[in-house]
Amino acid sequence: MRALFILLLSSLFGMNAQADCRPAPKPASELFLRGSMNNWAALEDYQFRWHCDAWVLNLQLNNRHEFKIADADWSPASIVAANAQGAPATVAQGGHANLVRQFEGEHTLSLRFDAEGRPQLQLGPKTAPDVVQAPITDPVALSLRFDSRQLAHKSPFGAQPLGSTLRFAVTAEVPGLRAVHLVVERRQLEGNQERLHYEPLARVALLPKPHGLGSRFEGEYRFADIGIYGYWFEVETEQGRYALQNNKDSVYWTRERGSMGPGVVERLPENLAKVRRYRQTIHLKDLRVPEWAADVVYYYVFPERFRNGNKANDPQPGRQRYQTHDIERHARWLEKPRRPGEAGDAVHNNDFFGGDLAGIIEKLDDIKALGANTLYMTPVFQAASNHKYDTGDYHRIDPGFGTNADFERLAREAKKRGLRVILDTSLNHVGSDSPYFDRFGNFGGKDGASAGAFAGGKPNPQSPYYDWFLFDTTKSDPNEQYQGWVGVKDLPELNKASEAWRRFAYRDADSVTRRWLRAGSSGWRMDVAPWVPDDFWRQWSATVKQTKPDALTVAETWFDASKYFLGDQFDSTMNYIFRNAVLDYAAGGKARQIIPSLELTREAYPAPMLHANMNLLSTHDQARALHHFGIHGNPHTDAAEDPAKLLEAKQRLKLALLFQVGFPGAPTVYYGDEVGVGGGDDPYNRAPYPWADEGGQPDLALRAEFQRLLALRHQHAVLRRGTLEAPLLLTDEVVVLRRTLGGTQALVAMNNAREPREVRLQLPAGSGWQDLLDPSLKPRSAANGTLTLTLPPLFGRLLISTP
Repeated sequence: MRALFILLLSSLFGMNAQADCRPAPKPASELFLRGSMNNWAALEDYQFRWHCDAWVLNLQLNNRHEFKIADADWSPASIVAANAQGAPATVAQGGHANLVRQFEGEHTLSLRFDAEGRPQLQLGPKTAPDVVQAPITDPVALSLRFDSRQLAHKSPFGAQPLGSTLRFAVTAEVPGLRAVHLVVERRQLEGNQERLHYEPLARVALLPKPHGLGSRFEGEYRFADIGIYGYWFEVETEQGRYALQNNKDSVYWTRERGSMGPGVVERLPENLAKVRRYRQTIHLKDLRVPEWAADVVYYYVFPERFRNGNKANDPQPGRQRYQTHDIERHARWLEKPRRPGEAGDAVHNNDFFGGDLAGIIEKLDDIKALGANTLYMTPVFQAASNHKYDTGDYHRIDPGFGTNADFERLAREAKKRGLRVILDTSLNHVGSDSPYFDRFGNFGGKDGASAGAFAGGKPNPQSPYYDWFLFDTTKSDPNEQYQGWVGVKDLPELNKASEAWRRFAYRDADSVTRRWLRAGSSGWRMDVAPWVPDDFWRQWSATVKQTKPDALTVAETWFDASKYFLGDQFDSTMNYIFRNAVLDYAAGGKARQIIPSLELTREAYPAPMLHANMNLLSTHDQARALHHFGIHGNPHTDAAEDPAKLLEAKQRLKLALLFQVGFPGAPTVYYGDEVGVGGGDDPYNRAPYPWADEGGQPDLALRAEFQRLLALRHQHAVLRRGTLEAPLLLTDEVVVLRRTLGGTQALVAMNNAREPREVRLQLPAGSGWQDLLDPSLKPRSAANGTLTLTLPPLFGRLLISTP
């Protein structure tokens, strides 16, 4: 076996048997640097190439980054990472932990394999030459034009219903274009983007038409099935063949490059898999997104850290266990959450503050007053951890949060105030410390028909839950006998093909999905949606809509979520593309480089889904917004930050909020952001809310700004339901968006510079505009078709058209 392992590495990577240069090994896997510098995507700019005796990658990065090396499919044999069983710096083939390096400027990252097949990673001065592509000089190819957002090139715009015929046109500004073929392919995307493949579907010859001195080639294609399609153009001129394709823009969290819009001409590659496809969404004619979804403003709560309303149900050390460990209880509400070993034990996720449902009920009036109309809570079902994604009992509210009756009371009290409640759970994995799995023997037996599937650390075929999981009994190590989600053994992954599991999850009359909708939930947010098969979600979604037709379904999907928006799976996604784009812009990033990611969603997502998306800034899985803006601690639990720095960070947060209010989708306020809570990655992003009666000092002026902007969203339907156009103005610092609803228009003009910026907008002559952020100003008109605005630093203006 060891010889076979070394042979596999040799075929994939080559072995450093000698120092002199030699050809790249065949066959060779395409390897990518995937990490915090590129949202873990397999991007062309981060692809290794063979040079002399190693796989090399030239980089220009700064700061500390975590990463792994792998192929585009995350194939296990290709992964080079840190050895989870050893020191963090140990590099291993097949490792699970992230590698960490400090990057400073221009350098070369080199990967070699020794005679034993062990990877060696070296980061040093730039030594590998850059790859220089010969420029295209063909004047016809250089004159080619296609823009997926221009009706002259593609119509109609954006996602379209089943059976639609789309028209395409490619133009050349000089003569000599011989032929253009539209290539249509069907995309297959599986898992967390591990598998991406395009299947050829049609090749349509476009017909030539006169176009000035050049030519225009036109054609059409009817899309007969729902799905995500790829398309591009194969072009022939007198000098050769080319691919007119999507651009090279990186899209946040998304494996495929290209934000659509203007096309790019490149020589036709031998390997057509390297072509960057445009993507076309074809959805069901009848999209079932709830009508109320476009009006949502979320308040997003991590229940354990929001409010302790009933001290009688507080978790108690000595009486409550976390797996085989005792739990920890914070003595004071405003203490800092702990990482393992920080003023406590070495266990993660076992420290508790006492937040509960009673505390949320107590503060429903505050949530309503802020401007939210929908409460989203991370899981509240019984589980051993503080985060509750390790479900122990899907049919029981965690005793530390209250009772099933407390949830029903929460739903009733929320409804009285015009608030809906969205629940969260994972149907992908459960907790190892649960009656379903019971690895630690905490739930009534080591074996037998009443015990868990892995009771006492051994597979138990007699368990009623055994079929819920996949076991490998040929392995002797208990850790290797079952699959933990992404390798986390605390979270045994469920067998989604199991009929018994599907009945329990959604099919049965008293299934998890049906029960809690009937108990008062207005919908579901589904954890780690990409790890669950599409057919599961289709059946699950049908069950949701059958049980409660106006229920909202939200997928936790970080990348381009188009495949879930065909009308048979989800209504909405946690919009991480929006989050990263807006935070980067508000932090001072160049808008011209950032906005294309949002333009992709405008084009790829059906309008009902675009307007239903959960538009995030902070989450329980990512650092809070203030951290992104340079506040590396939490002002409420850590040493005080530089006041000027904190003031600027809060102003940047207001700019991001303005973006949320003006963009299609549901503004989402993560608990505490509105009063200045900060914090980095887990667990610091899960700090307790700084209630004044617990000794906190919430920033009420910041909260008032949240209230003001969210109120404008509620007052003006154009901000909730208006159609979004391409940016009216886009520079490195300024973004101006226009929304239209009937005869009403809104302008959202934003400036991320530290100085004011004056802009001139081309608008219909004589049109009137009222400044919503400063109602004392008189309405202004676009004299001679030009409206001049001065945008304040790190903020903007919000205008609405007047009769």
